[in-house]
Amino acid sequence: MAYDSFNDFLIALEKAGELKRITVPVATELEITEIADREMKSPGGGKALLFEKPTVNGVVSPFPVAINTLGSHRRMALSMNANSVDEVAAELGALMKAKPPTCFKEAVKLLSLALDLRHAKPKTVKTGPCKDVIHLVESPKSKVESWPPAPDWKKPSTLDPRPSTLLNLPILKCWPLDGGRFITLPCVVTRDPDTGERNLGMYRIQIYDDHTTGMHWQLQKVAARHGRRYYEKGERMPVAIFLGGDPMFPFAATAPMPDGLDEFLLAGYLRKKSVELVKCETNDLEVPANADFVIEGYIDPAEPLRDEGPFGDHTGYYTLPEPYPVFHITAITHRKDAVYPATIVGIPPMEDFYIGGASVKLFLPIFKMNFPEIVDIALPAEGVFHNLVFVSIKKTYPMQAYKIMHGLWGMGQMMFTKYIIVVDADVNVHNTSEVLFHLTANTDPQRDSIFTKGPSDVLDHATSEIAIGSKMGIDATKKLPGEGFKRAWPPLIKMDEAVKVKVEKLFGKGI
Repeated sequence: MAYDSFNDFLIALEKAGELKRITVPVATELEITEIADREMKSPGGGKALLFEKPTVNGVVSPFPVAINTLGSHRRMALSMNANSVDEVAAELGALMKAKPPTCFKEAVKLLSLALDLRHAKPKTVKTGPCKDVIHLVESPKSKVESWPPAPDWKKPSTLDPRPSTLLNLPILKCWPLDGGRFITLPCVVTRDPDTGERNLGMYRIQIYDDHTTGMHWQLQKVAARHGRRYYEKGERMPVAIFLGGDPMFPFAATAPMPDGLDEFLLAGYLRKKSVELVKCETNDLEVPANADFVIEGYIDPAEPLRDEGPFGDHTGYYTLPEPYPVFHITAITHRKDAVYPATIVGIPPMEDFYIGGASVKLFLPIFKMNFPEIVDIALPAEGVFHNLVFVSIKKTYPMQAYKIMHGLWGMGQMMFTKYIIVVDADVNVHNTSEVLFHLTANTDPQRDSIFTKGPSDVLDHATSEIAIGSKMGIDATKKLPGEGFKRAWPPLIKMDEAVKVKVEKLFGKGI
């Protein structure tokens, strides 16, 4: 059953014993981060936290702050209304196997059909709770240039005539050296000006003042591609940011969906109900009707870029200031009972580890359709997403591990992966200790390593140039004669099964 609001999800977490309420005032400046960081690093990801009295510059905000809501395997499953993420992945995998594709293009088409089997296509409605309260934001720039055009209010539930400001929201300053406050869980809606295709992504938002922010979409992101077309055409780019609503919205925004597929389709599939979308007040973009907050605006291609950052990032380091587009606010709408959702990133493990892990499980069937020899894939927390990837395969011919390395580097966000380690099928890639054991035992460094070059994560501070770097693949599988290995491969030490059974009968498994 889909969640009709973000608050409904919080109620479900509380009933499941997965939510802690913080009833005393806590500052959005650094203090929420310190508390959340300790909770995220608790065994299993700790609990979700609801700060009932967050303060902004010492004043209690009317909006509570929820954080770490997806920061455990159990909470990720609850967000999908499932017993486990594996259960959802198995169901999607079964749908995908209905007609095995012969190429990646067919796989993408089949994924679209599989998602649509639940009638998951989003649908447009006239209005929704996200418009309970509507504010127009008149920035100095919009006054001079008559932007936006006067909206058709359509009798909103509440039209608040007071000037609205981003500074009224309980937006966090996460780490001491951050360049300011950042919206950390924004779902950003953009549209291709040529094809009309929509994209839902997640790009951090730095607050500059009450009517402008930074828009940190990185070079290789779809929204950045949309932006380049608007810059080429010399047209203002409409953008909408929403927060809250169903927990599947931020998950879909971060999922590695194939280019051209609507993330709202994935969200609808996972929540077992079509996403209801409503048109924004000051542009033609659509956002979920049950979102908690919607921030509407535009990016002006005639305006120079502005430094954004520093920001304490998921790499565990601060990303330093770099120029990015400026986002101008034209309207802010929200629910009457809105809850502000947030997350923090930093030295792992953090909430994003569980979100990324769920994405890998969900899309593993897609990888297997292209590479049937893949058994499992893991992104260990220490690799902060794509820096380090473990892959297990059923190896049947020489150099198969290298085929997998090159194939994965060519798939979507896997292009950012710095290190890929390939192991045999019987190795548990979710056990880092086990992978490292086979890595050191099964490799000759010079023979079993490969270096290549390609795009790198813009956030990677270690590369000599931004967005350009090298990659390393290591074949930690058992070597075959065709791979130049001339010696006998020794067997792995294992106890006789009959002896193990006898000992367990005598002493049990606890000895």
